[in-house]
Amino acid sequence: MKAKHSLSYYIGNFFIVSSLVGFLFLFYPVIGIYLFPPHIKSQKAVAQQKGTFLTIPKISAQAPVIENVDPNNEAVYMQALKKGVAQAKGTALPGHPGTVFLFAHSSGAPWDMTRMNTVFLKLGELNAGDSIIIERKGVIIHYKVRDKKEVLPTEVGYMLSTKRNQLILQTCTPIGTSLKRLLVFADPQ
Repeated sequence: MKAKHSLSYYIGNFFIVSSLVGFLFLFYPVIGIYLFPPHIKSQKAVAQQKGTFLTIPKISAQAPVIENVDPNNEAVYMQALKKGVAQAKGTALPGHPGTVFLFAHSSGAPWDMTRMNTVFLKLGELNAGDSIIIERKGVIIHYKVRDKKEVLPTEVGYMLSTKRNQLILQTCTPIGTSLKRLLVFADPQ
């Protein structure tokens, strides 16, 4: 004996399926990074490209570094972050003495997410001793993670204190918000 379903049954199922498909469509860039991590190019392949490149093997993150980006000009840094990781203007360039301060998105608006908009999605998974590599003008610089911490967006002193030879990576946390900043500190090797 077949059960007869009312029109509301079919409409309800349609909305459930549509919601699931919509959810997967919107959040596929984030889900995809976990299910299908991006392929990391070898350092030899990266060295053949022009520019500066950041590689974090543990989290399968690799992106060009856009140098001398004004961190106080949202229009400028938002354009730079569409192309890669930004190096804060006024901080050291990779390979030079001082603090190299790099920042990137951990996520973005679901309809605007690309691989470059989520470079630092898994940055919080880094721990002391993990490796970070920067290649600039044929020189490969290795860093080891020393520490990480969460700070308020108004705590910008880390960017201004540039005397120590170190690398600081910054992104927003928790993922999908701009409530706090995650800072990862690394020392050159």
